[in-house]
Amino acid sequence: MSGSAARHEVILEEHTSVTVPRSRLYGDDLARLRTVKAVTVNESRTGYALKAKATTGVLQLDRIRLVLRPKFPVEGRRLIDWLCYANYQREPDESLRNWPLGRDGYAGLVPAALLHECRLLLRRGLRRDYVRRNRVDTALRGRLDVEAQATRGYGIVDRLHLRTFEYEDGGWENLVCGAALTLTARRSTDPRQTRRLLDAAAMFPSPRQPLDALPLLARAQYNQLNDHYRAAHAWARMVLVRGGVRDLLNPYGFGAKGLLLDLNVLWEKVVRRMAVDAAAGLGGRAARPEEGSILTHGVLNGPPPSFRPDVLLAFPPSVGDTGATRFLTVDAKYKRYAAKDVSADDRHQLLTYIAGYTSPDSAIALVVHPSPDGLVKRDLRVESPRGHLGRIKVLGLDTGVALKDAAEPLREAIAGFAGATGPLRTER
Repeated sequence: MSGSAARHEVILEEHTSVTVPRSRLYGDDLARLRTVKAVTVNESRTGYALKAKATTGVLQLDRIRLVLRPKFPVEGRRLIDWLCYANYQREPDESLRNWPLGRDGYAGLVPAALLHECRLLLRRGLRRDYVRRNRVDTALRGRLDVEAQATRGYGIVDRLHLRTFEYEDGGWENLVCGAALTLTARRSTDPRQTRRLLDAAAMFPSPRQPLDALPLLARAQYNQLNDHYRAAHAWARMVLVRGGVRDLLNPYGFGAKGLLLDLNVLWEKVVRRMAVDAAAGLGGRAARPEEGSILTHGVLNGPPPSFRPDVLLAFPPSVGDTGATRFLTVDAKYKRYAAKDVSADDRHQLLTYIAGYTSPDSAIALVVHPSPDGLVKRDLRVESPRGHLGRIKVLGLDTGVALKDAAEPLREAIAGFAGATGPLRTER
């Protein structure tokens, strides 16, 4: 029986827990779980209690295969759209992609996306460039490597140590793709996909060890000649640097065996781009860092801690108003706010943003959450004995439709703020 087949499968949904017997978790596995921080681990009398965080994916351990499932059902093609959108990658070709979810869940999307982008590069034709080569020849071609000739040639004149520049497809752009395809094929558990990955890898040059491509990615620079490699390299980075909770969004990670995705981070990035794009079309922009955070002075240790929303939008003063720049807070919450009330902590947080960034005639903030069952929206009015404190507009964006359709209610809400010329109307 193979190692993967012998592993006991443990399935966890976000923010749920399960107890695993001590015989299935020990030593390196416990250290790995605590390192990647995908779950919390607490020892009990019956074993180890694992509680999932806002993380999905697959983690291969010595004796268990940990499958972390999302609390929101997001169809695979929609998730890949989110990933591309959040990372400013071009949209995949619908006629070519076939994203397999299978046993590996969302982790299986990454190899499929990498393969898709590398096939597009092959169809276009791999970029060729002058690549430095060290070779031994009988005729002088290129430049003589004097040091190598003196230390290795021992006076032999019919064996010349040369440094040449050959026009070929061995540039760093192609080496990264070849390394990622090779490494992905080694990890694949699907025979059909393994064959496709190996066939594509054979068309690319590859370094001796796939991980030798990491320094190339670290020094990556793009221009008009190689900009079309960006998408393939984004997926390659996810494969080559693996194991951390934010693998799919961050080029840095830990050394665990698996692919994990922090959906909190992904949702924040999707909402941030939606909001900034909508503001740009309405004469606004993302607020600059120097435009200030809300600071708490007088703390005992360290610099003043700051409050800053996920998205802070800036708009010019209203028509006929010579006042300061107007700000709108948009906070992304990866929570089930379609079916339950906004928590007290989140209401307090949003009221802080309203007090810190808005004026009394535009006391509003937006909360944006995923809604698998369709668009949901409602207003929360916060009143005190002294009057109206602010309005929190709660928007549940439909995760089952295309991004441009899902973003339309957010665009409308931002447009309502951007076009406000007087006190915002409070709906009752």
